[in-house]
Formats: sequence, structure tokens, C-alpha cells
Amino acid sequence: MHIVDRRLNPGGKSLANRQRFLRRAKALVKRAVRDSSKERSIKDLEAGGEVSIPLDGVREPRLRRSSEGGVRDYLLPGNKDYVEGERIPRPPRGGGGGGSQGSPGGEGEDDFRFALTHEEFVDLFLEDLELPDLAKRKLATTEQLSWRRAGFSVTGSPANLALTRTMRNSLSRRIALRRPRPDAMAALEEEIAELERTHDDPIRLEEAREELARMRKRTRAIPWIDPIDLRYRRSESTPRPVAQAVMFCLMDVSGSMTEHMKDLAKRFFTLLYLFLKRRYKHVEIVFIRHTHEASEVDEETFFYSPETGGTVVSTALEEMIRVMRERYRPEDWNIYAAQASDGDNTSSDNAKTSALLTEEILPACQYFAYLEVGREDDSPMGFGYRQSDLWRTYDLARTAGAQIAMRKVRHRRDIYPVFRELFAKKGERATA
Repeated sequence: MHIVDRRLNPGGKSLANRQRFLRRAKALVKRAVRDSSKERSIKDLEAGGEVSIPLDGVREPRLRRSSEGGVRDYLLPGNKDYVEGERIPRPPRGGGGGGSQGSPGGEGEDDFRFALTHEEFVDLFLEDLELPDLAKRKLATTEQLSWRRAGFSVTGSPANLALTRTMRNSLSRRIALRRPRPDAMAALEEEIAELERTHDDPIRLEEAREELARMRKRTRAIPWIDPIDLRYRRSESTPRPVAQAVMFCLMDVSGSMTEHMKDLAKRFFTLLYLFLKRRYKHVEIVFIRHTHEASEVDEETFFYSPETGGTVVSTALEEMIRVMRERYRPEDWNIYAAQASDGDNTSSDNAKTSALLTEEILPACQYFAYLEVGREDDSPMGFGYRQSDLWRTYDLARTAGAQIAMRKVRHRRDIYPVFRELFAKKGERATA
């Protein structure tokens, strides 16, 4: 019996080297991915592409001669300036590659540009993020099947053949049955040839021939690999319980929200949507838009509808409570909420908003994040210290002990850092 391994090599033979490079330059690549995401459009936010990292980050260590000590002789053809024994000054180092001014030495090196696939970009983009305090309040009625190794079997597909285990079984069987070794047979054949040439000991020659015949017969009776030696890797499916979770996305689209503010809010929710769909397969998302009225909408309407109107924040909270009571009981679901607004609200609605938040929503939520977007031309001092109606309302609730995370942004470049602060892993998340 003969076994020939005809499995093809993988098409991406350089995949191991590529992954090794990513691990070595991971910090630089992650920083480049985050920087590139600040200027991307919403549609291209999760696409792959080229990123630039400093060339020093991809240099490999190498041995070089010491610049001090030792005696070295050089042959400099065409020398007209120096005679034997004179010291030649070291040339100045050239700068380069990234500045707006020329290098005096005329030398330099550009940054290293590296192309990332869609999968690699998203993995680096969303690394180290998680839903805070995801507790298995109730296991889902449907269980997810996961495959795991379950030892070996004597039957299976040739693709699952365990070569190492098969050869080990074959060796054990051959040793136990005392199958003749090839080198012992070769030594006996040499002895027979020598006896046939010299004719010194006819009796020993006959014994050797009989012994060789027995060894050859035993070799045929005990094959190198027997079907009983074959072992195949075995896998079995095991049900794995899945925690139920839902994320409520509340976005203000009233008339006070400028196009710049809406762009900031949409970028935040695009990141949130991408993060949830990428990292969690069993998290449902509920989109709620509100002006002076609120309604649950689909993804397309949430991001692209031109609807506008007045501002009554309590309507969004009431709609969230209605959906929770109908489909997502807090006893069964892990409930999360993220809200984006410019902070404006009708003055008469602040008390109702505060009551709904503290009495109905926060007790049922695992985590509530509030993002307040500002105008791009607001001064950092003014935006940082201006207290909007909604911010004051939520801040009072937070001061009273409510678990709510609050952040402010006014530039596109601030979205990603703030998003990472809100959804960083436990222990890395800052308390606002």
C-alpha cells in the first residue's frame, strides 16, 4: 500500500511572510489605518487600500561595522585631494523624504506604502473594541454550532489524513511484530555475496540464504503501512449558547443640526454599525430618528433620509421604550443605546427627558453613550465649556450616579478617537 500526498500548496505562498510583517509593524500600521480613516468618506470607511508607515519601522536588524576603533585601509581611485596619512571627514547625513524643503545633501527616503486588504483593514480598525458589560442574561433560543477537534478516527476523507499519527501507528506495529529492518537485510545480503565469492563456509552460506528468505517473506507479510494504521482528524459540532443583545441608535435630525453636524453623527453611527456587524453576529440594531417626532426606521432611511423639523428629544426616548417593551424585554436582552445630537432641546421637554432617561432607560441598559456634535467653526474653548440643554440634563443624571458616557466632537478627525474611548475594552475605557 502506498500513500501519496497530492494536496496542493496554498495559492498565497507569501501569506505567512505578510502576516509576519503585519505583526512586526502592527503599531505603525494601526496608527496609519486610524489616521487614514479620519479623511475617508462614509462609503469608503471600511474599504482597504494603501497606508503609509515610516521606513524605519520596516527595517530589519543587521550587523554593521563599528564607526569607532579599528584600523581600516581604503583604496580611493582618482583621488586628487588627499595624501597618505590624512583623515577624510565623514560626509554629512542626508535628511529626507517627507519635508517641503529640499535636502542639502540631495538624499532621502520616502515613507513605505503598504496595501491592506479589506479584511486586514477592518481587523486593525476595530481591534481592541468590545460592547461593555455584555452579560448573558438569557441564552438565545437558537444555539450556534461551532466545530472543534475531537481526536482521530479510522475512517475519513483523504484531506483529513493525519500523516504523523498514521506513521507513528505504522512504526509501533512494525516494531511489535518484529518486521525485519532494511539495514539488517542489506547486511545479510552483503554477507551472502561475500560467502559466494570466497566459498569458505558452505554451511553458513546455506543458513544465510534461508534466513534471508524468511526475512523477505516476513517483510511481505508485515507491510510498511497497513490500513489499520490509518488515522484521520475528526471534528464534531458542539452547540454554543449565544447572548442576546440589541443596540439602539438614536440620532437627532432636526433643523438645528447642520450638514456638518449630521455628517459627524452619521460617521459615528457608521463606525458603530461596522463594529457591531464585524465583531458580533447576534446583536440586533434598532435605528431611531427624531425631530419633534420619532420613529423606528431602516438603515437606508436612518443614514440618507432628508427629513427635518423641530427638536423634542423625549420622543426618541419614548420610541425606544416602546420598542423595548414590544420586542426586547430587559430580563432577556442585553440592551445598549447610543445617541447623537447637537444638544438643543425644547426647554419644556428637559424635565420629561430626564425622567424617561433615569427612570426607564438607564435601569434597563447595560451601557448608554451620548455624543454631542458641534459646529466646525466653534472655538475649542467655547465648545468645550458651552453647556447645552441636553448636556446639562444628562450631566445631572450622571452626577446622581447614572451609568452614562458622554463625549463631545466638532471635527471629523475627533470621531474615531472618541469612538474608541466609548467602546474600548474594559480597563482601557476612560470615564468621561
